[in-house]
Amino acid sequence: MKDSFGIEIYDKKSGETSFSSLSFLKSEYNTSHIGHTGTLDKFASGLMIALIGKASRLNEAFSSFDKEYFAEIEFGKETDTLDPEGNVVREAPIPSFDAIKEKLGLLSGRILQRPPRYSALHIGGKRSSDIARKGIDITPDPREIEIYSKDIISFENGILKIRLSVSKGTYIRSFARDIGLLTQSAAYLKSLRRTKIGPFDLDDISLKTDEIIDKTRLFSRAALDESHRFEIENGKRDNIFIIEDEDKERPYLKLYFQKELYGYGKRGENSFSLTARL
Repeated sequence: MKDSFGIEIYDKKSGETSFSSLSFLKSEYNTSHIGHTGTLDKFASGLMIALIGKASRLNEAFSSFDKEYFAEIEFGKETDTLDPEGNVVREAPIPSFDAIKEKLGLLSGRILQRPPRYSALHIGGKRSSDIARKGIDITPDPREIEIYSKDIISFENGILKIRLSVSKGTYIRSFARDIGLLTQSAAYLKSLRRTKIGPFDLDDISLKTDEIIDKTRLFSRAALDESHRFEIENGKRDNIFIIEDEDKERPYLKLYFQKELYGYGKRGENSFSLTARL
């Protein structure tokens, strides 16, 4: 049985919820304390990063990465959930490929995007999706996201296949809805596969925890002395002086005591706050 500290990269299958996809790790690590760094809808598949046990305290370091997706967008109809599991609520003529290419230019760079009604966002303390399922008409506020690149693969029989590189917080379901509206048509997200999270892709599934942390390039290495260890073990967690810092540009620290990995910290000005102790 593994220790209850670990990071795993895995490939979620279509048809699983993000929560249920973690079940194999709960038994493998003998803990229910597992989180992930970004959900995927049930119909979607692809890359996920799970933080197990105390590693969940590193969520901030892993949750801000940009992401890449392969998407199939079907034109001619829109569903209430903007995905294949919803009910069709609107139909319209399928646009030309030229019209799609022209309007895709409007969905580039930093833009305001309105999240789907059916999402995990909280409105007034309740999930937007829970409110929508009660038949209440809600409109989530738009928020700024960034679309870095779009690579059209094909457009056949009203289905656009496209690869997208986007910032954290971007909804590809909303992207599908918006390109449908911009082309005076209707559209929903037929399928979705996440292929990258920050520096990680599907070839990284076999990486071990320390290799994953190092590949982020967010963690410097710092040494603790006996006084540091004494302070931490007596409850001090903040404003601990940094010594032997390898790279001051990196926002997080791998903390070593007598050459053994002791824990992880978040950088402050000439100090750190303890994030997780092993």
